[in-house]
Amino acid sequence: MRSDPADLWLRRISLGLTLIAPLGILHAFAAAEVAIVLVGLLFLYRSARAGNWGWLRHGWVPLGLVWWAWMILCSIPFPGREHAAGAALVQALVVGRYLIFVAALEHEVLRDPRARRWLHGVLSAAAAYIAAQSLLQVLSGHNLSGYPRWGDGEITGPFQKPRAGGPYARLLPTALLPPLGRLLERPGIWPRVGAFALAVAGLGTAVLIGQRMPVLLSVFGLVVAALLLRRLRPVVIGALVAGGVLLAASAVVVPPTFYRLVTKFSTQMAHFPESPYGQLASRAIAIGSDHPLMGLGFDGFRRACNDPVYDNGKPDGCNLHPHNHYLQAFTDSGVPGLILFSLLVLAWLRPLAAGLWTAPDPLRVGLFVSALVAQWPLASSENAFSLDLGGWFFIMLGLGLAEARHRIASP
Repeated sequence: MRSDPADLWLRRISLGLTLIAPLGILHAFAAAEVAIVLVGLLFLYRSARAGNWGWLRHGWVPLGLVWWAWMILCSIPFPGREHAAGAALVQALVVGRYLIFVAALEHEVLRDPRARRWLHGVLSAAAAYIAAQSLLQVLSGHNLSGYPRWGDGEITGPFQKPRAGGPYARLLPTALLPPLGRLLERPGIWPRVGAFALAVAGLGTAVLIGQRMPVLLSVFGLVVAALLLRRLRPVVIGALVAGGVLLAASAVVVPPTFYRLVTKFSTQMAHFPESPYGQLASRAIAIGSDHPLMGLGFDGFRRACNDPVYDNGKPDGCNLHPHNHYLQAFTDSGVPGLILFSLLVLAWLRPLAAGLWTAPDPLRVGLFVSALVAQWPLASSENAFSLDLGGWFFIMLGLGLAEARHRIASP
């Protein structure tokens, strides 16, 4: 694209908005939404201005557009599909803002390595902020805003409700692995001690937050990272042992954490089909099976969940979404939508993983692991496109794809 002064300023504005987006996700959703939309619109404007639409043919983008088009088609309330309300169509249309935003980061906004370093710094600061507020709440009982622990003893971090664990588990690999890598490159025992302490602090914070799935995803992410980064393996093994000791000690030191992570989790796993998550999964499978071709349109699970046909005698077991991205795709857009979404996830992961087995870079490994954790098919999660979790995923996805595309060209 052209590099005239106007174009340079548009790129700087786009970068500024990108750096604002993570801060907005923390405490100002509206600001984050505006930033994401404007970055996409500026990218489309610059593409039109330069007549450069080649990015539409590259990598994951064609598949992403096909998936988006299918989601829109499934959400049109044409005759015989009145259950796909007008709101579903609007929601399906605006999902495209994430795809355009990621393409903008990959192809233009983060071409400069300095821009990628700045965004990584903001993401690392966000992870540290969540960790610091969580530890403050563990020690004092309240965060900086005065909010206490949640009802079951969960740590809410900087938020009013218990939603610290999800973003923290997704941010942790990207924020933690680069400083661990730098420490382990140094000679001597003390850098290794520092790396071990940092890894224990990162995983220990996830344990203390007390949300089960984020803890499992944090452990899973560190294990995958250790498989790719040989030098990291002793540190990860030590951190996992320390995390296990902390979990055992929480039975005495922080009983609510032990209750949620061990007692309650064991009970739910032993009786998973009757648990709230098991009920949501069974309803989602039943809804998708009844509408296998096109699902019920965007947000279809929420609209159909209270239908007595699917309640299995438990009418109070509904939620806004099925707590799984793949079940959400199934209920929203049927088997074709599930296949397209799964292929799209693989199309994202493939460039993120390229070259990591033979030449693993800690930042790229962290970004790959963060994406893998966010889209792990067995994970319980929020709505795939909610800003509080989906926003983090798409920002880090854009950074990861930009690293994969431009790192060799501009080291």
